[in-house]
Amino acid sequence: MTIDAVELARALIRCPSVTPADAGALAVLEDALSKLGFRCERMRFEQDGTAPIDNLYARLGTEAPVLTFAGHTDVVPPGPAEAWRFGPFDGEVRDGMLYGRGAADMKGGIAAFVAAVSSHLAAHGKPRGSIALLITGDEEDVAVNGTRKMLESLAARGEKLDVCIVGEPTNPDALGDMVKIGRRGSLNGTLTVKGVQGHVAYPQRADNPVPRMVATLAALKAEPLDHGTEFFDPSNLEVVAMWTDTKVSNVIPGSVHALFNVRFNDRWSGAVLEPHLRKIVEAHAGAHDLSITVSGESFRTAPGPWTELVAGAIETVTGRRPDLSTTGGTSDARFIARYCPVVEFGLVGRSMHKVDEHVAVADLAQLTRIYESVIERFFAS
Repeated sequence: MTIDAVELARALIRCPSVTPADAGALAVLEDALSKLGFRCERMRFEQDGTAPIDNLYARLGTEAPVLTFAGHTDVVPPGPAEAWRFGPFDGEVRDGMLYGRGAADMKGGIAAFVAAVSSHLAAHGKPRGSIALLITGDEEDVAVNGTRKMLESLAARGEKLDVCIVGEPTNPDALGDMVKIGRRGSLNGTLTVKGVQGHVAYPQRADNPVPRMVATLAALKAEPLDHGTEFFDPSNLEVVAMWTDTKVSNVIPGSVHALFNVRFNDRWSGAVLEPHLRKIVEAHAGAHDLSITVSGESFRTAPGPWTELVAGAIETVTGRRPDLSTTGGTSDARFIARYCPVVEFGLVGRSMHKVDEHVAVADLAQLTRIYESVIERFFAS
């Protein structure tokens, strides 16, 4: 049997799987993959303070080498449904476009890969090796109960992945523009600067923490962390929120809070960056609390046989030679990179996370052919 990428993408979009809800998305995939001969396994993980997450591991074959596709069925919230041209979970096709939350990021990519596998099996039969899919429902949020734990569980029972392609929407403008071979790391900081609450008319009886917070944030931003490296853009720190607990005009707050994020390149690691930031904060903030979490380290898959195979498949189908890039935000590839060479390639991402998210039906067909070429080239080699 062969699977139509558009119809499978529509079925997935119709599952309102806003993290952490699954809403039937994994069951749709499980049904399609089981009919192709895959052994499907639900992997459920939970951690204190986070929602339990269902994930899907599907594998066809038992032998090496293992070609792995990774993706996520969870999506970000759509916002007001009335702002959309069509319902965000309707999976409407109109004028050559498929609309819906997750069309680009990344239910369309998952559907294209499953369709590519079905076409490959119809034309060539089962490969001499294995095809595996790592599908999580925990990518768009904290990402603690998804891909990372799946990989740990698979490694613990001796399953080895040889290469992986993640179906994130990597192309800025047209299919074939870009393959991601790495990403910067990500660090989140929550800073509370403490003072003494009081009446604004009697500042001498209070200690206003806001000026110290402003000075601290200015110091964090004053000097560039670096100017980029051979393979990565410069690291950057962005302050994304600041607030007090009082929020009235006649009270000096007793504390003020700020949230910042650092996207850091291979000049840094989380373990080196944290004390650097703490030193700056301690010099300017006075009494304070600073909580830091690192959600991922920078990584890069060096150009070689795997990147060349994927780039060659893209060029053959699209006529474009893709850039090998390390730009953009984080993805679950940061976890996979610890286990095997990984690249990211999927649809055009211009509408991801936006109202009226959409992809061209023609791009879904072309992406299916690219993935099919990747599968054929991998097992032929």
